[in-house]
Amino acid sequence: MTWFSSRQRNALRLARRFVAPYRWQLVGALVALLFTAAITLSIGQGIRLLVDEGLLTQSPQMLERSIGVFMLLVVALAVGTFTRFYLVSWLGERFVADIRKRVFDHLIELHPGFYESNRASEIQSRLTADTTLLQTVIGSSLSMALRNTLMLVGGVILLFVTNAKLSAIVLAALPLVIAPILLFGRRVRSLSRQSQDRVADVGSYVGEALGQIKTVQAYNHQQQDKVRFADTVESAFETARKRIAQRAWLITVVIVLVLGAVAVMLWVGGMDVIAGRISGGELAAFVFYSLIVGMAFGTLSEVIGELQRAAGAAERIAELLQARNEIVAPAGGERLPERVAGRIDIEALRFAYPTRPERLVIDGLDLRVEAGETLALVGPSGAGKSTLFDLLLRFFDPLSGRILIDGRPIERLDPRDLRRCFALVSQHPALFFGSVEDNIRYGRPEATAAEVEAAARAAHAHEFILQMPDGYRTHLGEGGLGLSGGQRQRLAIARALLVDAPILLLDEATSALDAQSEHLIQQALPALMAGRTTLVIAHRLATVQGADRIAVLDHGRLVAIGTHAELVAGNPLYRRLAELQFGALET
Repeated sequence: MTWFSSRQRNALRLARRFVAPYRWQLVGALVALLFTAAITLSIGQGIRLLVDEGLLTQSPQMLERSIGVFMLLVVALAVGTFTRFYLVSWLGERFVADIRKRVFDHLIELHPGFYESNRASEIQSRLTADTTLLQTVIGSSLSMALRNTLMLVGGVILLFVTNAKLSAIVLAALPLVIAPILLFGRRVRSLSRQSQDRVADVGSYVGEALGQIKTVQAYNHQQQDKVRFADTVESAFETARKRIAQRAWLITVVIVLVLGAVAVMLWVGGMDVIAGRISGGELAAFVFYSLIVGMAFGTLSEVIGELQRAAGAAERIAELLQARNEIVAPAGGERLPERVAGRIDIEALRFAYPTRPERLVIDGLDLRVEAGETLALVGPSGAGKSTLFDLLLRFFDPLSGRILIDGRPIERLDPRDLRRCFALVSQHPALFFGSVEDNIRYGRPEATAAEVEAAARAAHAHEFILQMPDGYRTHLGEGGLGLSGGQRQRLAIARALLVDAPILLLDEATSALDAQSEHLIQQALPALMAGRTTLVIAHRLATVQGADRIAVLDHGRLVAIGTHAELVAGNPLYRRLAELQFGALET
């Protein structure tokens, strides 16, 4: 473990915890490993018998018996190898499946602030490429390392049992072999981590460019992207080349030193056979064990590079699992009733995003929304309207102040319990790969087909859904690719309606609709909002004139609140916004 830093040892301990539930399979693999190693080492004695009692005695009976023993060892080795390979490979695949589920389960619960400072594409690389590397190591390299360690130890012991004099020659070469392993191993470990990071950069760039392919092509940016991607790939290649060069030097040095020692040993042993001090079978067995020790050293020197890479991969995965969720359910927190009335109180709220702590997005906001009231939030871009929705849903916690739902501070609530009270339609509706009905049913998986259709009808989505190839079972592309903006928005509204939450959050919910679709939605909104507390963000003031009240925000502060007529008459900011959209207004 001296080859690994404390962080890497923690990562490897984490890996061991994932393997621990399958201890019996692990025990079986280790038994098979020990068995095959013992059989392999026994073959040396079979060779000695074959030479000394089968060939030198020139007895057909002794030769047949020696061959029989040898074949018995071969069959036993085959059975043991099958068992070892199956169990070790099974453990590797099982490990990857478990760790991927564990990492995803952890990531899906992390607060959105975590993803502000961590690229989703890099996280995806860790979840796929790094775990695949660990699977290779556990399913192959680790088994090879353990097997060759046993072969090395057992081979050295049998070398001394067979001939102590010749063993001294092999033993003298060991320090010469261990030194380059330690020297090159440190370099390989550092370069392995860098290599994994460069591979993640490649994946990130691909995801970013292809995810925004329309923008890339609309601006004819393909050539620049090709150049930048080529630079990213070359950077990954150069780091990998350095790592490969270090490993290649390590393997080369080990082979020269080990086989050089074997050559010296063969010369000394050959002279002893000629002089009659040892038998030909003894020398043959000794050569076999020397080759076993040499190959074990060579394989270990190569596998150590894989283990170093695995340590880097395990460290990167451990970093994800150790990421702390800042939005957690408090111990002994309060529970909301099955359906809240929907009153919202915002008191002295102040907030800045973690990535921009110097800029307050919400600055001392006080606001009260009565149960069942429709409140519109207007103001210039950057006024804090969408941020307020993030805080209501507790995606972030404020720097100071508090938010209460029916008089209960939301920081004392389980986030899941809080969020079931809200239905959100965002400015850029999120649709997922799957069927139309799957997307509408996203917030209520147990909803019936009739309920899904009723929600779609209410959102005026039913007609265009029926025109799709398979109706409600039509599969959508990633992000709803192929649908118009208005169609995506109406599906998102249908999804929010199906949830039937007491508080409705509409963030520019009609911004992507054409005039006809917007007219249909505006006609349906009064019925949709009935019995719900509704907060509406809108830049187009025509969509919020019917709200009970309109709150005007600017630089995170509440500057005015009232009806459309009151604000036109009494607030310069709202009047200016109205004049920009409606032309000159009469007071």
